[in-house]
Amino acid sequence: MKSLELVKQWLEAHPSWAIFIKYIVLVLLVIGFIQFLRRFIRKNLPNSKVKYRSQKGIEVIGYLVLIILTLSYFTGNIKDFTLAIGLLSAGVAITLQELILSIAGSLYIFFVKVYKPGDRIEINGIKGDVIDIDSIYTTMMEIGEWVSSDNYSGRIIKLSNAFVFKGPIYNYSMDFPFIWDEFNLPIRYGSDIELAKDIIIKVATENLSEYVTNSIAKWKDVVDRYYIEDAKVEPTLAITMTDNWIQFNLRYIVDYKKRRVTKHILSELISKKFEETNGQVVLASSTVEIIRIPTININEKDITQRDNDIS
Repeated sequence: MKSLELVKQWLEAHPSWAIFIKYIVLVLLVIGFIQFLRRFIRKNLPNSKVKYRSQKGIEVIGYLVLIILTLSYFTGNIKDFTLAIGLLSAGVAITLQELILSIAGSLYIFFVKVYKPGDRIEINGIKGDVIDIDSIYTTMMEIGEWVSSDNYSGRIIKLSNAFVFKGPIYNYSMDFPFIWDEFNLPIRYGSDIELAKDIIIKVATENLSEYVTNSIAKWKDVVDRYYIEDAKVEPTLAITMTDNWIQFNLRYIVDYKKRRVTKHILSELISKKFEETNGQVVLASSTVEIIRIPTININEKDITQRDNDIS
């Protein structure tokens, strides 16, 4: 009892500290309640997607509650919000600029749905799959760098949410989870061009039919939603004559996560089909081929004369 009296007397003698301590207690109560709600949702919601969104929603609401609590507590009147916000902005605009932008970025990502966990994006020159979004950072599993194509590098990257305001964001999967890809096939001159065309288109059509079917409906939604012209999603082939070979360019649509494996399958199947033509269709290469060694005529009389001149 005596210790409580001493604490009470100290608080009465230091009113500013009393106000601060009460504020800290309220903040801790709010944070504790938010953590309780997040744990409750994590344990009781079976759907992982709904669970994740609910937890992030509670986190955002918690930040708003803390901001309102802080302003109302120290101003003493909710009508003074405008003045309080102005004073607060002037005091922390420089020192907490990145933090404020990150929090604003998280709200922007959450409400505008710029991207979400599971999306493949490229932002600030970094490409990867989004695995988490919190109030400050976006966490990504990196793709590329020292590995080729769309393989994971193994590095997990935390990127400030402020970058959503600083440059373009490339989303591979938001409205249209397909991308166009292509590769070139060099065919030797003298090959059966029509047969080569039939083989390439047939292999591409048979192996990409599922992607084509699924992408048609998705592309229709994109055309209806945005100001964009219709596009051809079936495999297409373009032929170019070069100095060394006839170049076949195969362009096709594929799931954004299966670009590498699809290119491997198409290349392997087309190569096998070419081999089955018994030389009618041959892949070209940039190796040098010597057709004929030129004949050199040597006159023995000229050699003898030259040797005498040297002597």
